[in-house]
Amino acid sequence: MTSPAGARVVLYTREACHLCDDARAVVVQVCEGAGARWREVDIDSAPALREKYGEYVPVVEVDGVQQGFWRVDGARLARLLA
Repeated sequence: MTSPAGARVVLYTREACHLCDDARAVVVQVCEGAGARWREVDIDSAPALREKYGEYVPVVEVDGVQQGFWRVDGARLARLLA
């Protein structure tokens, strides 16, 4: 997880989520390549997040806009960060 300050990408996850593990790997790779900061938020850390995202994790946001859930498309994420 990176510093939350200035993060362009936010990855919403929860523990014991294999799709979250896959999404994290994609986000790390793409953000490193683009030089973009990212942060990870466990939705189980706040009832409002758990209610909002529920079973849709992982969810990825870029610049405050939700871009997808369940599977992160690395090519699309790279285009959004270009």
